[in-house]
Amino acid sequence: MKKEKQTAEIVLVTGASGFLGTELIKQLTAQNLKIRALKRSTSKIPDLLKENSSIEWVIADINEPEALAGAFKNVTKVYHCAAFISFDPKDKPKLLKVNIEGTENIVNLCLAHNARLVHVSSVAALGEAKKGALITEQDFWEYNAHVHAYAISKYEAEMQVWRGIAEGLNAVIVNPSVIIGKNSGVSGSGAIFKLVKEGLKFYTNGATGLVDVEDVANCMILLMNSEITEERFILSAENLNYKDFFTEIAHGFGIKAPAIAAKPWMLGIAWRTAKLLAFFTRKAPFLTKDAARSSFNLSYYSNQKIKNTLNLNFKPLHQSITEVCQALK
Repeated sequence: MKKEKQTAEIVLVTGASGFLGTELIKQLTAQNLKIRALKRSTSKIPDLLKENSSIEWVIADINEPEALAGAFKNVTKVYHCAAFISFDPKDKPKLLKVNIEGTENIVNLCLAHNARLVHVSSVAALGEAKKGALITEQDFWEYNAHVHAYAISKYEAEMQVWRGIAEGLNAVIVNPSVIIGKNSGVSGSGAIFKLVKEGLKFYTNGATGLVDVEDVANCMILLMNSEITEERFILSAENLNYKDFFTEIAHGFGIKAPAIAAKPWMLGIAWRTAKLLAFFTRKAPFLTKDAARSSFNLSYYSNQKIKNTLNLNFKPLHQSITEVCQALK
């Protein structure tokens, strides 16, 4: 009697060509795991992953369920990193379609294939803390007419995962703060470093959490390999106000730090000017109303739950910022 050939377990990563997806796959393949990496037809394979024979690249769009279904064959674990990020109000339809409907498709396929899911949400999906307190996993988002579309899309995407959990999905959610890292380039969080390097003179009186991409990927892998389910975790190393963040970046480049506090009215003029320029140039505005407004938010996040659960310490932000500056010099 012939023995049935055992099929190797496959780990699926969506958004594989992105900043976080690339770092995640780098760490996973270092553990000799077989990875099925999803990317869109227009996305390029990152240089860091080009020569990696442990990766099977699959062209599939998370908004096309039929094409996506084929990628789930023999998959037991799924890391859902794919998402669209924008603070331009014009991108609201795309944000809702990619982040909500795309996540719905991933959740449904995970349920159908009995695959465990680690879903990358965002701190944008969390609620506001009580005055003087840190934002924790217990703070749930409440609708606000002024909130940006990205926050809405990430909150609703997370609701799709919770819906899946109610239907039997084995899943964990992570809520990273602003992710930085030496391989970010000049897009995403790297754009902030580029602005400071080019002589940014202003800062706002807001604050946010930041975390190194290596820590985010490591936490995701540790959570995937744990018995934990039906939980979410904030992934944030430290909280910094923007003045201190920009100053750290400037020191990393060996240049003068931004020294002028931008007032709301100043950014009001800036985003309106950007909107007008975008009309004539047909390019995305360099600043939007939503981005300008959020730059004044004081958002401080607690990382105690993930630190206590995994017994880990995050890379110091000073080290991460230095590494990014060195890479961009």
